[in-house]
Amino acid sequence: MLLDIARSRRLLFVGGKGGTGKTSVSSGLALARALDGGRVLLVSTDPAHNLGDIWQHGLGDDPRRVFTAEIGHVDAIEVDPQATIEAHFASVESMMMRMLPERTHTAVRDHLKTAKTAPGSHESAVLERIATITEDSIGDYDLVLFDTAPTGHTVHLLALPERLTGWAESLVTNRDRSERFAAAARSLVSPKEETPGPDAQMRRSLLARRDRFALLRSTIADSKQTGFLITTLAERLPVAETLDLVRQLHDLDVDLAGVVVNRRSPADAGDFLSARRDLEDRQLAELARGVAPVPVSEVPLLAGELAGTEAVRRLADLLV
Repeated sequence: MLLDIARSRRLLFVGGKGGTGKTSVSSGLALARALDGGRVLLVSTDPAHNLGDIWQHGLGDDPRRVFTAEIGHVDAIEVDPQATIEAHFASVESMMMRMLPERTHTAVRDHLKTAKTAPGSHESAVLERIATITEDSIGDYDLVLFDTAPTGHTVHLLALPERLTGWAESLVTNRDRSERFAAAARSLVSPKEETPGPDAQMRRSLLARRDRFALLRSTIADSKQTGFLITTLAERLPVAETLDLVRQLHDLDVDLAGVVVNRRSPADAGDFLSARRDLEDRQLAELARGVAPVPVSEVPLLAGELAGTEAVRRLADLLV
């Protein structure tokens, strides 16, 4: 079932409560899709990266090949939020230095330095990186799979494209209005003088940013292209958080493609685990009622540590 979901989407977000195995499930599903012939880009947006540890590869902000099948492959990225923030603000500073009088440069630099640590800067930077990755990779990969941060952070990210698209649109509109007023004023002073139009570079930058967020917003809202997989455990708190996340995704018009219940206890491994399995069954029944008709998959509790391609492949075999 999970492989069918991966085949039918171009973009998948994997999220849920911290500690439920988002990175493990993302990695296993990415490898399963590669073995199925897909070109997969696996992206970690969680600041507490462990994607590289699972694949036993050093990863960074650019794609690195971590698995090659006969036809398909998996490339992986660990988004560096701080590097993304630095690159974004460097670009903004460079533009403002060109546009504003030199006497304002010191004040502008001080303002941008403060803005780097302002609430929302981290989320905006990560979202812009997600938007850029989505825009750049759609033609090169059959599936882009985002291993996201814990629930609250991810929900906030998914809500941002709508807000930032409108914000960027208002900047473009205000910029155009200012330029029209400035052009009118110049024409009154010197009607015959050829006057320069709007600053093309700034307008192009604003338009590109607006279009990037708009593309991400429309892509996330398109259930034929994009889906969300929730990982959870058959325990009271993870189930409660999962049901709350389901409601939030519905409010955001994000398609819930499936739920993965990770680390299910075996029913035939002694009285202790059997009793735990009974408790899990009750939580699982509540979960199934709350997410119906969305499919729920189960992944058993596995012995050993998930590290290295062979371990990921064993998990992938359980996800098909």
